[in-house]
Amino acid sequence: MTDLNQTLAAFAAERNAAKRLFTAGPASLLAENLSGLRPCFGRGDADYAQVEERVLGALKNMTGHRNIARLQGSASLALEIMALNFLHGRVLVVSTGYYSDRLKWLAESAQRRTGAVREVLAVDWRELAGATGRFDWVLACYVETSCGLKIPIEDLEALARRVGARLMLDATASIGLEPGHERAEAIAYSSCKGLFGLTGAAFVAFNEPPAVAVDSFYLKLDTHLQRMMTGPYHAICSLVDVLPAHADFRAAVAENKRAFCRRLAAHLTQPPERQPLLCTHVDCEIASRDARAVLYKPRSALAGSVVCHLGEAHLGRAARGAILDSLETPFAGAAVPPEVRR
Repeated sequence: MTDLNQTLAAFAAERNAAKRLFTAGPASLLAENLSGLRPCFGRGDADYAQVEERVLGALKNMTGHRNIARLQGSASLALEIMALNFLHGRVLVVSTGYYSDRLKWLAESAQRRTGAVREVLAVDWRELAGATGRFDWVLACYVETSCGLKIPIEDLEALARRVGARLMLDATASIGLEPGHERAEAIAYSSCKGLFGLTGAAFVAFNEPPAVAVDSFYLKLDTHLQRMMTGPYHAICSLVDVLPAHADFRAAVAENKRAFCRRLAAHLTQPPERQPLLCTHVDCEIASRDARAVLYKPRSALAGSVVCHLGEAHLGRAARGAILDSLETPFAGAAVPPEVRR
């Protein structure tokens, strides 16, 4: 480890020690986020061009899509651009909660703004097996953070096939953590959460180019594909050293998830196949007296609590779920069995 890397690792460790994050992203600060940063510009900067090529190539390999656009903004921007540029005909939205409600609004907005969408309908996630009809697109949140729910990608793919549609995913809470994104025709996500980057970059990955005409400079996908405005340069740089070691940071999330689910096994609201790696919904109230703790507040009126598992990402494969000792849970007050930590 070079002197610079040692300095960055010490700086990140100091900052991470000051907070205990149980939120949905960004994750804890990584030394690799910092080591990738550099002065950069989007035109005529050969060094940055190589960085962006490496990052976008790694992301395409991660999801299996042929094309990718990078945007300066949040996943919400990427979702709106994806909806406007791709959706047409009849759209079926899988209703899972707060974020799927936003997807339905975006589909209806596309209907009003482009005229390419003829109809938008919704189906409850519990009723996917009974959904019928013919549609052009199925639109879904792979992971619904607001209630700690994952819809198995096989179920979404089967639904799309049954109704003759292409699958479009909000991958904000699943990218880098869940498998199978290649089963969707188009997905949108951001640089934080399961990619472990800094906030500021968003992405639309897809196979076939969109055919919908969008009357907007900023919201037209081709504007971003052609790099016609300032891009998310530093957020991209924050990923260049992270992605080669991504499996180590993901392992920390998985360990935190396992430890939490062991502690709260009696309070889990979803079966294993519907448990996302990012977060867990329990039927009890989770609190903390630790001033360093930052708890997740879902954007929905939901009984119980949603706890997210990105707070030990910086520890990589050394993570053991020790951060969970900051929580007041039904398990609190009892000795934590050693096997819970392993």
